[in-house]
Amino acid sequence: MHTLSKDAIKPLLEPHAGPCLSLYQATHRMHPDNAGDLINYKNLVRQLAEKLQAATPSADHADLLAPLHELAQDREFWNHTLDGLAILRAPDFLRIFVLARPVPNLAIVSDTWHVKPLLRQTQTAGRFQVLCLTRDRMWLCEGNRDEMHALQSAPEVPQTIQDALGDQLTEPYQKVSSYGMGPAGGRGHATRHGHGNKSDELQVDTPRFFRVIDGMVLKHHSRPSGLPLVLASLAEHQAVFRKLSGNPFLLPEGIELDPGLLDMEDLRARAWKVIEPHYHQETRALVDRFRAQHGTGLATDDLQKVADATLAGRVQALLVDVDRHIPGKLDAATRQVQLPQGSETLDADDILDDLAEAVLRQGGEVLMIPGDVMPGDTGVAAILRY
Repeated sequence: MHTLSKDAIKPLLEPHAGPCLSLYQATHRMHPDNAGDLINYKNLVRQLAEKLQAATPSADHADLLAPLHELAQDREFWNHTLDGLAILRAPDFLRIFVLARPVPNLAIVSDTWHVKPLLRQTQTAGRFQVLCLTRDRMWLCEGNRDEMHALQSAPEVPQTIQDALGDQLTEPYQKVSSYGMGPAGGRGHATRHGHGNKSDELQVDTPRFFRVIDGMVLKHHSRPSGLPLVLASLAEHQAVFRKLSGNPFLLPEGIELDPGLLDMEDLRARAWKVIEPHYHQETRALVDRFRAQHGTGLATDDLQKVADATLAGRVQALLVDVDRHIPGKLDAATRQVQLPQGSETLDADDILDDLAEAVLRQGGEVLMIPGDVMPGDTGVAAILRY
């Protein structure tokens, strides 16, 4: 199994000896909803086999299909699926992604992989990090709209106030023993003994601890990842931390609760409520930019013109209707969009997929968005570099 990320998609954009098989399937997490998943999977594998046979009748495809048949026998795998499955297969290449969001059922045989459903999952996920902070402890989580997991902090980042300040702690705090809880430690509060009081800790040691954490998280996590940071802490700690923070990735909105009282799903849901308006704002900004430049020669939603600009390396940002499928291929040799002759099914090659792959290979930006957000009705819109 592989973890889905933008980096995981990069190898799928490179040329590879075909045939390239792309299998996508909607799956289910729980019984009885998942009872038919294996049957649907076998049907999709059979479709791949039929298409391979039709394309190259004399070839032996047994080795190519063998890993797919083996997966059908893995009961443990089918008992732990999520909401979607993606399998990309070619000679000497196999990637299996268990997805947290549904995908359409597709079985495609082509000379490149069909990656548009994966682009949608990575580019609409809205990844973010959450800094969980108490008076004397911190931990980090990373997630998206669908899932959240504890993040392994860099070794340099202290986890407790004792780790951060050591012998610089004031005398009251040195008499405090904290048995805190981390991201996997369940619910509860730290146990303290000694004669330090909350006011002393908050006024002296806590701001110093927060300042250390702020600098370390910025250096070792926020800057390297470039991800927005959501602060989860009590309101009184939010005020102290934000007053001293120099982290430009820290969002002004946070989760004003003791993070130790939230399980991972609670934390994810609350963090996404903070992130979602920012994500949609970025999408609207790109759509507005297209509209402002449309008609000036620096933006187009004409399919052939988008193809020409893509092959010339002129596309800076590409907006793609994630729900639209336009059968066809981008032919680099003729510099033309090849539309199919006769009837085509949904699982035929998708010209939008070819365009998205080409723009990504050239270092451009691709944004998969719903059709009702698209600035036009052609399924594609491009903002040009020149």
